[in-house]
Amino acid sequence: MNMDSRIPKNAAYYSNPPMHWSLGLIASINDPASILEEDDYTFVIKDYYPKARFHYLILPKKDIPSIEKVTRDDLQILKHMESVAHKFVQKHENEQFQIGYHALPHMHRLHLHVISTDFDSPYLKTKKHWNTFMTPYFIPSEDVCKQVEKYGYVNIDVQKYEAYLRTSLKCHKCPNLFTNIAGLKEHLMDHN
Repeated sequence: MNMDSRIPKNAAYYSNPPMHWSLGLIASINDPASILEEDDYTFVIKDYYPKARFHYLILPKKDIPSIEKVTRDDLQILKHMESVAHKFVQKHENEQFQIGYHALPHMHRLHLHVISTDFDSPYLKTKKHWNTFMTPYFIPSEDVCKQVEKYGYVNIDVQKYEAYLRTSLKCHKCPNLFTNIAGLKEHLMDHN
């Protein structure tokens, strides 16, 4: 057999395989073009699949894998991330924002969501997308800081937080409930 015939046509793929999708935030902070702002402790990037008109992520330079791994030693960086979020929100004075963490994030590296409450995005496609921001699954930054300050960690009850993802679709601006995301998104246009 000719040696060259054993080399796959896409050999470059095997010598430099792509990262797993859950490491996408690491790739983003290693790409200078992705970074909107940076200081000694944090990076600010746009969410690659924004769930609203404005959706940013603040990541610590310290490698903290997730909210479950935060300790009292990380309290100052958490407070700094929240401060950066508030400064960033001030750049959008006519928008309302939520600032917080997903209880059970799917992406590696702690990241603070800074998201406008219009939720006007083609990437908002599923009930799960909605419920990750509109139920207690989304933990406000100030609550995370309080827990870490008081207990030294964030208590994550996996079953409790997973249950929030299965709750009914409810508008965040009125009491209306919806059976599907399409109906909810159509309704949101009235609020926006």
